Amino acid sequence: MTGNEFRFFLSCDINLPVTFRIERLEGNLPSAKSPNSENNGSADDGTAELYVECALHIDGAPFGLPTRTRLESTGPSYCWNELITLTAKYRDLTAQSQLTFSVWDLSHGEELIGGATIILFNNKKQLKTGKQKLRLWAGKEADGTFPTSTPGKVPRHERGELERLEKLVNKYERGQIHRVDWLDRLTFKTMEKIKERESLKNGSSHLYLVVDFCSFEHRVVFQESGANFLLPSPIASTNDIVIVWDPEVGKINPSEHKQLKLARSLTRGVIDRDLKPSSNERKSIQRILKYPPTRTLSGDDRQLLWKFRFSLMSEKRALTKFLRCVEWSDVQEAKQALELMGKWEMIDVCDALELLSPVFESEEVRAYAVSVLERADDEELQCYLLQLVQALRFERSDKSCLSHFLVQRALRNIELASFLRWYVAVELYDPAYAKRFYCTYEILEENMMKMGAGLNGEEDGFKRWQSLVRQTELTAQLCSITRDVGNVRGNTQKKIEKLRQLLSGLLSELTYFDEPIRSPLTPDVLITGIVPSESSIFKSALHPLRLTFKTANGGTWKIIFKKGDDLRQDQLVVQMVSLMDRLLKLENLDLHLTPYKVLATGQDEGMMEFIPSRSLAQILSEHRSIISYLQNCHPDDHGPFGITANCLETFIKSCAGYSVITYILGIGDRHLDNLLLRDDGSLFHVDFGFILGRDPKPFPPPMKLCKEMVEAMGGAESQYYTRFKSYCCEAYNILRKSSNLILNLFYLMAGSNIPDIASDPEKGILKLQEKFRLDLDDEACIHFFQDLINESVSALFPQMVETIHRWAQYWR
Repeated sequence: MTGNEFRFFLSCDINLPVTFRIERLEGNLPSAKSPNSENNGSADDGTAELYVECALHIDGAPFGLPTRTRLESTGPSYCWNELITLTAKYRDLTAQSQLTFSVWDLSHGEELIGGATIILFNNKKQLKTGKQKLRLWAGKEADGTFPTSTPGKVPRHERGELERLEKLVNKYERGQIHRVDWLDRLTFKTMEKIKERESLKNGSSHLYLVVDFCSFEHRVVFQESGANFLLPSPIASTNDIVIVWDPEVGKINPSEHKQLKLARSLTRGVIDRDLKPSSNERKSIQRILKYPPTRTLSGDDRQLLWKFRFSLMSEKRALTKFLRCVEWSDVQEAKQALELMGKWEMIDVCDALELLSPVFESEEVRAYAVSVLERADDEELQCYLLQLVQALRFERSDKSCLSHFLVQRALRNIELASFLRWYVAVELYDPAYAKRFYCTYEILEENMMKMGAGLNGEEDGFKRWQSLVRQTELTAQLCSITRDVGNVRGNTQKKIEKLRQLLSGLLSELTYFDEPIRSPLTPDVLITGIVPSESSIFKSALHPLRLTFKTANGGTWKIIFKKGDDLRQDQLVVQMVSLMDRLLKLENLDLHLTPYKVLATGQDEGMMEFIPSRSLAQILSEHRSIISYLQNCHPDDHGPFGITANCLETFIKSCAGYSVITYILGIGDRHLDNLLLRDDGSLFHVDFGFILGRDPKPFPPPMKLCKEMVEAMGGAESQYYTRFKSYCCEAYNILRKSSNLILNLFYLMAGSNIPDIASDPEKGILKLQEKFRLDLDDEACIHFFQDLINESVSALFPQMVETIHRWAQYWR
């Protein structure tokens, strides 16, 4: 339900008895309850025998017989916790219906403690639900007349902090306040302290009766039986806002629904089989098939696709759109749709990903999507594995076809098994879906443990699983090291010394493993131990570790390990860079991207591949310009700007690639410290804390292209800069062809806990869709992207325009 919707039930439609629970009495009873209490044995021990009498009053008159609770004598806190069900039903209530509660003590005869009255509907004509704390009028029996003389509601001028907190607790228990376990526990502890403080300050002069009213799925709005909604509301003499309840909000128009059912019933037989679309209808169908997967089909679009469903069966792109127009609640229509799906032209893997989105709930449709995925090879499947794990959230059961498919493919490829295990393990921290992900984890473990040794001398399943479990043990030790190093006072050098001291002393077993461990980032690499002398710490608040491992083949493998930072967003972005690099290379365009590996091993920990490089900020402070740095790395007296042609070409291509990718993904917070340059001239980006258009700095330029990069290409008028723009436009158009794939992958991440997606998944995906400019053809897109580059570059040169000036501030 969106924030603009108000869903409700009408009281006249609820044929259920009025139900509520009398919970407890709060406050202290008067010390003397009768003149002879001193001589009464029960009074000596301070115990009273209480019961509550409740009655329903409608329009000031009693309705039905009063109801009594059982006797309760376990003072000083009297708790009945008794469910009361009246003979009256909710449909019998009027707007002035009231409940009266009188508390009686039988320990000295029948003595009245006090009474209170509550009206059942609030001033907005909504039924009151949840816990209600009623103040008793001492010595007074509850009055059911309207208006009552014993209102249980505390007068507005007497309400304090306690009443405000009680109101918030009521909202919380009705689900109107979002639950955050750790914060809730702290809040309730603080509230208890406030209650104690307030009671000591104000004394305990009042008694309160706590009553819990029945809650419904939606609000209940008062309406008399047989009421005519078409009667005009009385004209108010003032300009007050009048709230009018529309009983048809959110309901289907019966006329339109009937027409749709008739149209579909006529076209359900043999008539449709020979129908062919006209020229205009064919154009409309082609327009619909070009819709991005995020677009909702209109009623006319759905009807058109259904009408020509038989003639579209040879068009594989049409299947996902056709399945969107099916009325799945209609058993016969759903049955026919599934029969057609089985005969349809086989769809591509990209479209199969769309069928795994939350839009499609049919188990048969999702199983069909899995059958299409079986055609993908391991390399392609690994490109989508992160999203396929997230798609488990949308399955209807824990042991789904998708879960079994992922496990079976992982058993055939240890690299897939390693990543699947980590992706699933990280999701175990999500309480809503922990059971489902743990089920997949168990299936993977059970099946792998049963595997025998491979024909090519591969280790058996037990040893394979143990090699993966040791990855977790290793990361746990690295977390411990990070904490120990972080606790060391002093500068970074002292922390580095502590790290090397730990690795050479207490944790010397990490320098030589008993058995090689599969690298979590690249499972086909076996690591045998850490090299203490080549391990260090970055100068940062979180003190990330830079570790060098020995490998089984005699080489080294370097990583960065972070504790205290959520790397799931970086993991997603780098996965997208890797996928886009693959898509570009399939079109014979290698832009020398650097999709270094990132793996989140927990909610606030993970590791990434260490790529030897230097930040542009560091390069510019030491060499004054990028050209000067590249001249030192790859000098060539006959080459452009004194640099080898290959080095400059690598720089231009990598600049183009990352300019396009960061624009599409909406990467924010770009500055010279998170732009890195390798010795071979390839530039790459790191640190993706802001994506999908979010940026901590105001007025960011459209593209992340700093003036130092343009100067390294010879300036905005050089042939190398023209080549840069050409690469940008070519890459942009290639990636636009795969827009559906990229959108589907992000759509599958909608339920994840990645910050910039979880905050507003729908808005984020629409922002991503806008970046592809699917309304333009390739030629128009070339002009669009060139204008975009020109705007970004203009912001970096002396043009006295206010907007351009603000963009230039971004890089200062």
